[in-house]
Amino acid sequence: MAIKFGGEFEIKRTPEDVYDFLTDPNRFAPLLPDFQGMTQQDQTHFTVKVNVGISYIKGAADMKMELSQAERPKRAQYKGQGSAAGGKVAMTAGFDLVPAGSGTKVVWQGEAQVFGALASVAGGLLEPLGKKNVQKLIDGLQTALS
Repeated sequence: MAIKFGGEFEIKRTPEDVYDFLTDPNRFAPLLPDFQGMTQQDQTHFTVKVNVGISYIKGAADMKMELSQAERPKRAQYKGQGSAAGGKVAMTAGFDLVPAGSGTKVVWQGEAQVFGALASVAGGLLEPLGKKNVQKLIDGLQTALS
């Protein structure tokens, strides 16, 4: 099951400031919904622990993340994969940064693919929950960057 998401917002920070924030997992990762902790392996690899689940299928997920594209101050993209609650998740999330007046327009897009028992049991609940959690992340980003 694939869930696609995307949107854009503008903030009064330079593209360089926004890029530096987005590519620092110590600043960015705690904004993830149900964030539990993070371990950084190197500049581009880290593992995030988050709570996941729907209804009675719940658990913690360790998502192995990689900063797969880093073009300062224009683009940052993450790829990640992990397993939890009887399923596997693969995801990508990209941020394109465009100067806009005295600030930056952030155009974001991504996709999450869910496999296994979690996808078959949760079915139609995954997409609305996923979009809700992505919106929480984006709201947190906007607040942190304001």
